[in-house]
Amino acid sequence: MIEFKFLKSGLVGMANAPQAGSMAGHLGAAVVTGYFIGENQPHLPAAVFDGIRRDLNRIMGGEEAIWFDPKKIGMTAKALFGDLPDGLWEQNAIGRISTALLGNIARTRQSGHNVIFASIALRAFQSHPELATPAIVKGIAKLITSFDQAHSGRGYYGKAIGWKIGDKAPIDPEIQIEPYQSMQALAAIVIHEVIKSANVHRRGFGGLFHLINHAAALLELDRMGFKDLAKKGLEAHRHHLLLYLTLPDLEDELGKLKSTRQDPLNGNYWQKTRSAQWGAWLTHRIKTLYGFHTLLAYIDDPQTCERAKLQFRYLMT
Repeated sequence: MIEFKFLKSGLVGMANAPQAGSMAGHLGAAVVTGYFIGENQPHLPAAVFDGIRRDLNRIMGGEEAIWFDPKKIGMTAKALFGDLPDGLWEQNAIGRISTALLGNIARTRQSGHNVIFASIALRAFQSHPELATPAIVKGIAKLITSFDQAHSGRGYYGKAIGWKIGDKAPIDPEIQIEPYQSMQALAAIVIHEVIKSANVHRRGFGGLFHLINHAAALLELDRMGFKDLAKKGLEAHRHHLLLYLTLPDLEDELGKLKSTRQDPLNGNYWQKTRSAQWGAWLTHRIKTLYGFHTLLAYIDDPQTCERAKLQFRYLMT
């Protein structure tokens, strides 16, 4: 298991994130999901939990300080996890966060971060309402509303074209994705994309990391009872997938992707402390391990699950 203290620390990190910018929410969100992995899979080997715990401490120590400029903001990544005033839990915490998300869930915002962060907070407050103190709730609600006017993300199209934000992405009209008919369909489509393209070297719109986590957030919203809210986010995820599919294979420019031989749920895997090919991996490894297994719970076919697990290793390398 992962100690309960990480859940509160992660929520504090999320609540303080608006002081540094919306993307600083990555740090606290990763710490919270590290705790959730322990709740979801309490019987994992101790070495797995040791590795996750090590990475959570690295995140809280400020090792992945790429999400904002500490000198410009006047605040370090480590300081995001500082104390906030205690108080009686706010009974309308869930309502405040879900209302904040309602304002931006219907459109793709920064590769789904609005939905990802909100779902994580809602799960925490639903399961552990005593952590929904006024300061934490206020900060996280502000974090979610900070995405109200955000663009959909950006993608890299190679040296000749460079980076483009979502509304400038060259969406191919021949690529057709039918509207998602159910949460089960959402999970199946994303798992299919993992199997199909995890070994394709694309960069942008959060890659498969965020497609997985965006989908997992919608599934979690639905599971927790926010069914109408989750449905409002399905079209935004479909648009997110369309944006991802505009990205070219960059193997010639950036190199061939590698895959780890180790299962991430095996203790030996966690000897790996750096990615061979991905940036911002310290936070994304944790969040996406949580998100991927959230999706797998919706897949009934064992062979599909095994194929997805093998391809998923490209993200874990």
